[in-house]
Amino acid sequence: MNTSTEIKANDTLDEITPHIVTFGTEAYVSDEYARAEPELLWRKTWQVACRLEEIPTVGDYVVYDIVDDTILIVRSEPDKISAFHNVCAHRGKRLANGHGHVLHFRCSYHAWRYNLKGENTFVLDKPDWCGRLNKERLNLPAVKVDTWGGFVWINMNPACEPLAQYLKPLAELLDPFEFAKMRYRWRLWTHFDCNWKVALEAFLEAYHVEGTHPQLISYADFYTWSQADGIHGHKGFRERKPELNTLESNTYFRPGKGADVRSSIAKMQKQIYETTNASTTQTMVDAAARLVTELPEGASASEVTAHWLQSAKRDDAARGVIWPSISSEHLAKCGNSAHFFPNFTTAYGFTFALCYRARPDGVDPNKCIFEAFVIERFPDGQEPATEWVHADAKTARDKWPPVLLQDFDNMSNVQKGMRSGYFRGNLPNPLQEVMVSNLHHNLARFMHRGDVIPLEPFNAE
Repeated sequence: MNTSTEIKANDTLDEITPHIVTFGTEAYVSDEYARAEPELLWRKTWQVACRLEEIPTVGDYVVYDIVDDTILIVRSEPDKISAFHNVCAHRGKRLANGHGHVLHFRCSYHAWRYNLKGENTFVLDKPDWCGRLNKERLNLPAVKVDTWGGFVWINMNPACEPLAQYLKPLAELLDPFEFAKMRYRWRLWTHFDCNWKVALEAFLEAYHVEGTHPQLISYADFYTWSQADGIHGHKGFRERKPELNTLESNTYFRPGKGADVRSSIAKMQKQIYETTNASTTQTMVDAAARLVTELPEGASASEVTAHWLQSAKRDDAARGVIWPSISSEHLAKCGNSAHFFPNFTTAYGFTFALCYRARPDGVDPNKCIFEAFVIERFPDGQEPATEWVHADAKTARDKWPPVLLQDFDNMSNVQKGMRSGYFRGNLPNPLQEVMVSNLHHNLARFMHRGDVIPLEPFNAE
């Protein structure tokens, strides 16, 4: 029986997910595809550029680069964020790099100046142009900018849909987590020898945990559901046997393996925190460690989970960290991680989120810039001071959490494997890797590929 199907640009995911799909490697290894991405994808989509906490006061700015385009994001007024193309109108020199604070932007080439609204305020020897320079030609071209979840998003398409519409329905689902109240705990970035999609896809599914992170399997089963939300998607845990699925088992904080749930939760929390430095908090680790003394042996999974979460919630409140109000039903619906098309993904809990952003490193399809960061709720005034830290994936491996290093070992080898002339195309899991299929379904639309062309049909028999 042939259960293979092509992903067509106008298919819905209801039509796609029941089938086994294959797609080729053009999006990962083709030079022509990589050269087309800036115009067809990056200049047409909303992207996370920075966090609001990076530009708290008027005059604070951050530069966001995507391939050859460079965007200047600045707090132009106390309650307004502005964004412009970061090139002087005179000869095209970049006006700024990285981040900083200014009263105005001054081109260090010929001294032209611009205010925080992108308006040109000074042209050296302006009479030389005999009055032929107008504001439209002199001012910096504006870029669409908006905020959600404490993130600043930009879109270079002047006719783009509003951010709120673009993020539906995923943003509405995740609003209760109140990401805007979180702040950076750490942030790292590196250049990597793989396509940006290879890097991103390493974090769009948990199907890889048994093969890549075997140390975690001792504490919990990482079987998941995965679904598309328009151009975005999200996933969560589930049990392999449908009759075992409960609200507790489907949430991020489901009980672990073993006869003693108290011990398995404590060990799993400690392991995750020590090897990921994310996906939980010190408060939750400490509360889990007390379970074996606070609850009797033989307590049910639901009792242990409820006690643990209430204990952690109470401990956080005592130090000034208030958990958002999210019902068990909604938590189960939200799952534990989400993908915002095209290049941003996050794994979240009550008071934390682990985030990844991947983008091209020029137009070489075998290179990308990979960024990882954690945001977390802190007591007012106790947020740590952080900066973007460059940690080379090869020579500074000690700076990366061990679990991410395991993912890194996959990423470079996947890129090499996809260049093999004998690789017959990707076969994403039709239930657990829906977000991967959905990414390529929507890439085909943006990149004007009528189909994601399957290679050899896959015979399931």
